[in-house]
Amino acid sequence: MRLPERQLAVLEAASATDERTVAEIAAETDLKPETVAGAAFDLADEGLVAVGSVTDETLELTDEGRTYVEAGLPETRLYRAGLDAGADAEPVSMGAVIGEAGLEGPEVDIALANFARKGLGSVDGGDLAVDPDADPDVDPEATALAALADADDEGAAFDADALEVDEAVIEQLDSRGLVAVGESVTRTVTLTDDGVDALMTGVEATETVGALTPELLASGEWRDAEFAEYNVEAEAETARGGRKHVLRRTADRVKDVLVGMGFSEMEGPHADADFWINDCLFMPQDHPARTHWDRFALDVDQMEGIPDELMARVEAAHRDGWGLDGDGYHSPWSADFAREVALRGHTTSLSMRYLSGVAGAELEPPQRYFSVEKVYRNDTLDPTHLLEFFQIEGWVMAEDLSVRDLMGTFEEFYRQFGITDIRFKPHYNPYTEPSFELFGEHPETGEEIEIGNSGVFREEVTGPLGVDCDVMAWGLALERLAMLTTGAEDIRDLHGTLADIDFLRNAEVSY
Repeated sequence: MRLPERQLAVLEAASATDERTVAEIAAETDLKPETVAGAAFDLADEGLVAVGSVTDETLELTDEGRTYVEAGLPETRLYRAGLDAGADAEPVSMGAVIGEAGLEGPEVDIALANFARKGLGSVDGGDLAVDPDADPDVDPEATALAALADADDEGAAFDADALEVDEAVIEQLDSRGLVAVGESVTRTVTLTDDGVDALMTGVEATETVGALTPELLASGEWRDAEFAEYNVEAEAETARGGRKHVLRRTADRVKDVLVGMGFSEMEGPHADADFWINDCLFMPQDHPARTHWDRFALDVDQMEGIPDELMARVEAAHRDGWGLDGDGYHSPWSADFAREVALRGHTTSLSMRYLSGVAGAELEPPQRYFSVEKVYRNDTLDPTHLLEFFQIEGWVMAEDLSVRDLMGTFEEFYRQFGITDIRFKPHYNPYTEPSFELFGEHPETGEEIEIGNSGVFREEVTGPLGVDCDVMAWGLALERLAMLTTGAEDIRDLHGTLADIDFLRNAEVSY
């Protein structure tokens, strides 16, 4: 029998009685581990060796975990500072103890959350008390972190079985982000009976050529060379090329569809005056959505350059209404508040700039404009809400528009994405009448999710802007459209720190 040199070396180093690891054989033969693994799989195809694998759980300290090894866990530092402040005798001010413990930023919440959990003391009404009988020196979490740090100072993964730590402690450290739990696969090689027979009868080493080079061709030596066989079914690392993010691909498709429907694209600032974001939309200045709880106000100078006549007309609409039957809000109005700058909560601020003529757009009806831009809202994070997301803004200016025109526009738009079951629900907006929300059915869960808001702008909106015909408008959620087209069940799978990388690598935009 004749075998390539690397295969013969692995065959001779393998044992029929003991499983030998790839690393052990690589050290004995002076071959690279990947070379040994490749040769072992080739030999396994010939039935000369058996290749096995053992999967072990590994632990690795995170950067935060290493920080706490050096400085101590936040709850431990809080406890020791409390002892020094006499909190074992009577409660003391929590703020003072936190300062003495040197806790900053998120460490404060981490310390307070784990302080009571570990029975180190209690917090009541801003006062902190420590349990004098508690002993943070026997904290199993701190002990496990120290053992991991001692096991490998270079930050490499460590075999979890060798640590001898309770599984519940590992789970707690993992949930706190102090250790990274992973897996390592160890390949083993064992001689088969056929392999033993081959060695006993004798195996001759052959020099094989792995690649056809220009030198071999020029010299003619390729005629006598023995080329290595390639196993196209052998395990190989998956090559991951770059690809456009699923949201960007969805946004590009949206733009293509809307341009194909005759729309032109708008653009404008992310940080804008409240005048453009809310006042032009006939949103009263004392509306709850305009408080610091719902908007991201910026501590910058007020925005100048808003036309005085336009400001006066918008103020008049708020105070007294617009048209013969207008009434207005009769609520407080401040030009200074209107000029304050915030991150836009919707891209309708762009629509107001364009409809007013400030953006220099063509305003002779009919006109169609859209944007696919980021907006910012102080929402509670959940599967369908983020603090920042992309909004599909659009409006059509024409004579004698109706709700049927608006609904027909949506049906045509979503049909381009294979979505034909859009449902409409009447709704109230301060700036449109009539108004309705759009809902679509999630392809995986069957759940009905809101995908947009729309309506025909009220006269109190269009009148001050100088528009004397109908304008129908909408704001649709790009991420929720992506959820419908990709099957994502959580908006956080699409982007952000919790994004599902495997999902992003494989998701396709269906249309």
